[in-house]
Amino acid sequence: MNKLYVKVEVVFDEYGNVKPQRIIWKDGTKYDIDYITDVRMAPSLKSGGYGDRYTIYVCGRQRYLFFERNSNVWNNTVGKWFIEGVA
Repeated sequence: MNKLYVKVEVVFDEYGNVKPQRIIWKDGTKYDIDYITDVRMAPSLKSGGYGDRYTIYVCGRQRYLFFERNSNVWNNTVGKWFIEGVA
């Protein structure tokens, strides 16, 4: 299965925690994240890669949303978001 890179709208709280709010597909369709049940560093077993794995629910279905960090700390791009196992 492939990684589907997506835009993600996030909120940062006063402690610096990142909370994804909405996923935006390439065609512009927006999906609100109903809730997040877990956040941890983990590999993507279906798509490859490693990052911050958010266990999220969208439209009542569980998905894994990953933040894949950029290894080049001198780059302006901090990382990219992808959804695991979506065709």
